[in-house]
Amino acid sequence: MKPEIVTLETSSLVLGFDRSSGSLVKLYSKASNWNVIKRPKLGLSWRMMLPLEGKRNNEAWGHKQPDAPRCECTDERIVFTWDSITTEFGGKMDVKVTAECAVENDQAVFRMHLSNRSGCLIENVYYPYIGDLYRTNNCESMKFEHGSYIAMKTYSMYPIFPNCQGTHSVDYPTLCVEDHINPPMNPFGLISDNNGNGLYLGVAERRMEAATWHAEYLPGWRNSNDFRVFEEDTAAGKDAYTRFAVGHLPFVAPGDDFDLLAFSMEAYRGSWHTGASCYTKVSKQWNRLPAQTPAWAKEPHSWLQIHINSPEDELRIRFKDLPKIGEECKKYGVKAIQLVGWNQGGQDRGNPSHTPDPRLGTFEELKEAIRQIREMGIKLVLFAKFVWADQSNEDFEDVYKELAIKDPYQNYYVYKGYQYMTLSQLTNVNTRRLIPMCFGAEKYREICNAEFQKCVELGADGILYDECLHHSPTLCCFDTSHGHRYGASSYGWDEDLIEGFREMVKDREFLIAGEAVYDFQHNYYDLSYARTWGRDHKPVSRYIRPDGNIMTAVTGFNDRGMINQCLLNRYIISYEPYMFKGMLSDYPDTVDYGQKMDALRTDLREYFWDGRFCGGLGGSVQLGDGGTLDSYAVYQNAGGRQGMVICNYDEEKSVFVLPSLENGRKLSRYRLVDDSGLTPFESGFVIPPRSAAAVI
Repeated sequence: MKPEIVTLETSSLVLGFDRSSGSLVKLYSKASNWNVIKRPKLGLSWRMMLPLEGKRNNEAWGHKQPDAPRCECTDERIVFTWDSITTEFGGKMDVKVTAECAVENDQAVFRMHLSNRSGCLIENVYYPYIGDLYRTNNCESMKFEHGSYIAMKTYSMYPIFPNCQGTHSVDYPTLCVEDHINPPMNPFGLISDNNGNGLYLGVAERRMEAATWHAEYLPGWRNSNDFRVFEEDTAAGKDAYTRFAVGHLPFVAPGDDFDLLAFSMEAYRGSWHTGASCYTKVSKQWNRLPAQTPAWAKEPHSWLQIHINSPEDELRIRFKDLPKIGEECKKYGVKAIQLVGWNQGGQDRGNPSHTPDPRLGTFEELKEAIRQIREMGIKLVLFAKFVWADQSNEDFEDVYKELAIKDPYQNYYVYKGYQYMTLSQLTNVNTRRLIPMCFGAEKYREICNAEFQKCVELGADGILYDECLHHSPTLCCFDTSHGHRYGASSYGWDEDLIEGFREMVKDREFLIAGEAVYDFQHNYYDLSYARTWGRDHKPVSRYIRPDGNIMTAVTGFNDRGMINQCLLNRYIISYEPYMFKGMLSDYPDTVDYGQKMDALRTDLREYFWDGRFCGGLGGSVQLGDGGTLDSYAVYQNAGGRQGMVICNYDEEKSVFVLPSLENGRKLSRYRLVDDSGLTPFESGFVIPPRSAAAVI
């Protein structure tokens, strides 16, 4: 009997569901004429795990339920309801599942409500679930990308499908993202091919919940030597296919109700910028900028980051000698200093203590040095860290152990820590292990408040909260004595912590910056610091937060390429000679070029500082030899006029570029970073090697 299919449509997708099972059996991209699900028989609805005593991996599959769900349909919404479910080893259970797909903001939005009246925990849920992620027409390669440390991380899916886990761990080649995986960190993912055909999946609401991306290739590789999959639809008499899901870790306790984090789906055609636009058109309703950002941080400027001590006791600069750093910054026009390793024990030791290291001087000596630096017109920002407690602290057992994030066995998690300078640490022999702490424990937030207050009392202009973006290796905390539910997201109180800090400095100008802040954090951090090395860097954070302050490390001794990248992506320069152990005068070539770049974007700030970053959308760059150049970005000023930054990263060759805008308006003047003014051109001009041009 042919199944009855109920459908929903957006402008980019057609979705079909089997009324008798709730399975998604049709997924068609209008944008690229792509049958994402080619074989309806492989369609899936949901999958969940409810552990039993002696049989943890006890699963239930929506399409295998003995009783058909109730189905309610309108043109804009389809809802399936299962009043109870049957698991593979536990039989029938009193769990009510309500799965919904609705058209919202021209996207297909998937929601699920769970009402758990069984005696089991609902630990894992896969939803939405694409049972047959089929490759696009004329596909040579497919990949999955998600946000990672303000950029994008890429996984091949065809013709190569690497196994992210060991073969001992899974039955099939599996992609399960485990590094910084929470949706706040990477709120959307893109499945795309070599021709620009793509499928977007992203969060449809601003919530902190534990979830990840999960894909499997069945039945397995054709050739395991290079992880190659089949071109054919069958192998050894079996279907060959990829299934892809959003994997949730809700830990719904018996007696509880829970709404999974909602995810949306949309098809697109174009670059990753086009895919990211599927997110920004929804996320812009959640976004704001911090109301208290200091005025100086909103201007074109640059920083110096300098490290004065590590866990291996470098003790590089005493507090009373810090003003000489301020003098250098004043000489070179650098506006701010990030001071690292000033706390007792040095960087990544003694956390979460923010007591000045007495071996470098007294509290008063540091306070006086900060005062002198500020009198020079230089801002002093203190490196800070609150995510961890150092396991080697003398008071760890008495104070911090009870407040640490716990696993389901009530053991605290351990982060690997960082190695510094000596062979003993570089070989991981005497590393200080870091224990992730639970911000859901009010007592720990009070400790953080007290440590933050020390930074305030020192007279600093702000803090840069290192590693605020993650709680690795944790996703959830299972210690209910902290005052939260079992399995609560580790990220659930990130905003509470910073809002507490904000309240403490509400009457003064104070910068709160963080490392590689995830999208939601831009609402309450004034600046995001990251490291963005690589010519292929995809500035995802800049694209989805065009107004956010983002800063990146510049470490090379003639680092024109990174400074060009700063111009391209509107990144603030963080000068860091000798891996942030040196002075500005240590690399004059880099500082000289950086000063020229800052002068350019100050002169043309209406485009390249105050303007809106559009990335690769709205223009293109042809080369004189007939090729194209990808290292460019379009900007739009407040009046709607567009400009462009174009980088030539080649170390030896000049390029002749012919830039154009999609709106048809003519670009007519350019300025190289090395220039002091604009030069007119007709259709194209030359960019020397290791240079960049601003075009208006």
